[in-house]
Amino acid sequence: MATNGTPYAVIEAGGRQVRVSPGDVLAVDRLAAEPGAEVTFDRVLLVAGDDLKIGAPTVEGASVRAKVLREERGPKVIVFRKRRRTTFRRTRGHRQEHTIVRIESIEA
Repeated sequence: MATNGTPYAVIEAGGRQVRVSPGDVLAVDRLAAEPGAEVTFDRVLLVAGDDLKIGAPTVEGASVRAKVLREERGPKVIVFRKRRRTTFRRTRGHRQEHTIVRIESIEA
């Protein structure tokens, strides 16, 4: 796979796999970090740049540094449960909390 010289990595954040490059802004599940703090993602599954490194399951010694920009709440999701032929109805709402981070660098 040609990378066109743009370095990127695939990291695991919040149970999801995300492809990131330096300068990307993304939302991950809430982290215990203040805005302006720096966080490190150690679960790096793949690093591509000049050469391709694939982990089994992770790449040894690789990490991705990111800066915390802010915290947000996602859109409201309505969970509605109903059982037919009875008067059973339950409505519940949920808003997931996210941390917005900007990828600073990829260290392989």
